[in-house]
Amino acid sequence: MSDETIQRLSTEGVDPLALAGVNDGNLIELAKRLGVRVSLRGDTLTLQGSVGAVERATQVAQALVDLARMGEPLDVTDVERVVSEESLGTLGRVVDGEYKIILPGLRRVIAPKTAGQREYLEAIAQHDIVIGIGPAGTGKTYLAVAAAVDALARKRVRRIVLARPAVEAGESLGFLPGDLQEKVDPYLRPLYDALEDMMPRDRVQKAIESRTIEIAPLAYMRGRTLSDAFVILDEAQNATGMQMKMFLTRLGVNSRAVITGDKTQIDLGNREDSGLLQVERILPGIEGIGFCYLMDTDVVRHRLVRDIIRAYAEDGQG
Repeated sequence: MSDETIQRLSTEGVDPLALAGVNDGNLIELAKRLGVRVSLRGDTLTLQGSVGAVERATQVAQALVDLARMGEPLDVTDVERVVSEESLGTLGRVVDGEYKIILPGLRRVIAPKTAGQREYLEAIAQHDIVIGIGPAGTGKTYLAVAAAVDALARKRVRRIVLARPAVEAGESLGFLPGDLQEKVDPYLRPLYDALEDMMPRDRVQKAIESRTIEIAPLAYMRGRTLSDAFVILDEAQNATGMQMKMFLTRLGVNSRAVITGDKTQIDLGNREDSGLLQVERILPGIEGIGFCYLMDTDVVRHRLVRDIIRAYAEDGQG
């Protein structure tokens, strides 16, 4: 056909399996969604089809190549997400620039996968306090922990403090077995999990024993001054207004804080008691404090997570 065109992209330095997916699933998905023929031979990804389809597919394919080049294993969900970003006009070369984190000791690079994640990492790099608000699965906690580990490795801070309010989401702490540490652990487990994804487990353990990394319930922050620290308050929607003020006023010299939360997951008896809603109201406009809003388009978990979030929002539950 006369309006057919061919576009070739270099995939040099990219693991072909990471890009193509299991049984070429990513390439098949790309072809199906954008109506082009796709083939990967050697270091060349070839796109063939109508001019308009190939133009669209080139943008999407280049973003996928960039992600794969960072060492990210891609799957069909990533293809779907990048295609939807392109159609919404929010597709950026999200792995460009300096907002990628190379983790010491692990041959891994953590890079933003979406435009919203890129803005979030930029905000963390540029502000002393960042409030990241968005639904589950958008990488709020994961990227904040990565930024903290990076700051520690580069000796920009001397320790990391990770805190969560121990609010009972329908379960009573009193019925959990064990001492206080064991009772609190289920709430703090996601923070351990993120850390262990970024540092060898023995190094995490040593850092906790030496108090270079501290993981604690928010209530333990009272009366302290946190200097030379990267402090993360996770699940901040469940901190009360008083707890939030207490946390923010702990920050000492050369400290930075990231506060993460999801306004649709408030477990407090009275929703309006949430410290996250309070800071959203009273802190915008203060220099050095950045607000970053992640959306369902930034969800990087299973595709169904994004669809579930949208369904709840449409039902008035989000």
